Amino acid sequence: MLRYLLTLFLLTAMPLTHAATTFKIASLAPDGTSWMKEMRAGAEEINKRTDGRVEFRFYPGGIMGNDKSVLRKMRVGQLHGGALTGGGLAMIYPDAQVYTIPFIFHNYAEVDYARRLMDPVLLTGMKERGYVSFGISEGGFAYLMSKSPVGGIDDLKGLKVWVPEGDEISRAAFEASGVSPISLPLTDVLTALQTGLIDTVASSAMGAIALQWHTRVKHLTDSPLMYLYGSMVVSAKQFEKLSAEDQQIVHQVMSGVFERLDHLNRNDNQSAMAALQQQGIGFVTPDETETQRWRASLDSAMQRLLQQGLFDPAILKQLQDHLQEFRQRKTAP
Repeated sequence: MLRYLLTLFLLTAMPLTHAATTFKIASLAPDGTSWMKEMRAGAEEINKRTDGRVEFRFYPGGIMGNDKSVLRKMRVGQLHGGALTGGGLAMIYPDAQVYTIPFIFHNYAEVDYARRLMDPVLLTGMKERGYVSFGISEGGFAYLMSKSPVGGIDDLKGLKVWVPEGDEISRAAFEASGVSPISLPLTDVLTALQTGLIDTVASSAMGAIALQWHTRVKHLTDSPLMYLYGSMVVSAKQFEKLSAEDQQIVHQVMSGVFERLDHLNRNDNQSAMAALQQQGIGFVTPDETETQRWRASLDSAMQRLLQQGLFDPAILKQLQDHLQEFRQRKTAP
């Protein structure tokens, strides 16, 4: 009896251990990029601060497929999260693509002002659809990069222009200028450039170098076409398995990761633009008349997309109102 009581005491006195909750996260970002380095560092900090209760396992470089494939694997539980581009986020929350409307932003000052007000709206929208996001990371402005110079709309005709698979906004933008774009997954773009299936892409400078697309183009149209961004989302169902304390730790650490990535990516893009010039990529600056022509053609295209219900007109108006307010402040005496 004494031995039984002693054994019982020892068992009840031992600290309880819990199996680790592992988040399997896919990303298109290649290993070694700032994105992957920061996410891995964040995962290590979370693991330490939760005493091993929360782990992250990453699958970088597109080995789990494109955003569409990642979301499908999340739905069946094969993955618990993904670092998705704006187009991928739009598959779970259509209004998330409002930032990617061509020419919606004129410069980074407008981006910074609007995002302070709009990011919380988009993150809430994702959560309402069952996905937890820890912040938005800037991908930078996308520029047209091509094998022949593009200084205006007419120069696009005859080019084989790529648009991301499922990106209806980009497709509408190019169709408005008289181009029939070629839709491909991000993972197929380099091969398509090598084989000549496409000869024109829209990409940030940083992305073009990381994905080696810059080796297959000769010119960059030096006018910001659209704003790129991404976010890591995890299944809310998986996230809610964590204790309240561990949820707070993950939120705190990963939110910090995405704040740092925002700054790092902007700096990396500036360096990448300089690197492209040094490597002989020709920069073509379109005149304001050409830019206005394209913006005018895009206005009608965006109206058609709104009528089709691609995203909520109220979200677009909210963003436009913020931008108008900012521009009026800038021009006020």
